[in-house]
Amino acid sequence: MPLNISSRVVSNAVILDLSGRFSVAEDSLREQVNKLLEEGRLNFLFNMAGVPYLGTWGLTEMILMRTEIRKRGGTLGLVAPIERVREVLKITKLDAVFPIYENEPEGLKPLSN
Repeated sequence: MPLNISSRVVSNAVILDLSGRFSVAEDSLREQVNKLLEEGRLNFLFNMAGVPYLGTWGLTEMILMRTEIRKRGGTLGLVAPIERVREVLKITKLDAVFPIYENEPEGLKPLSN
């Protein structure tokens, strides 16, 4: 199942709802993030609830996107990753790099300042 992406703006954040395997070349996600950055959007939440698998490629893409977002003064957080994805983040120590939130309201709270 390829990665499906939909986006919506909530408050001052862009929530990207992801579903499917985040494991193969998926340029459209990075292209979408870059387009939103060009529009002046800086705060992103990836809703990971529909992602059953996060592979090496997905991890690399997330790091690259986080780097670009932070260069512009923005933030990238992860919402509701399933246990299997949380384990991958923990093993790779990326759970210390990406803020992980249980739900959208929790993820939006630090952005409402």
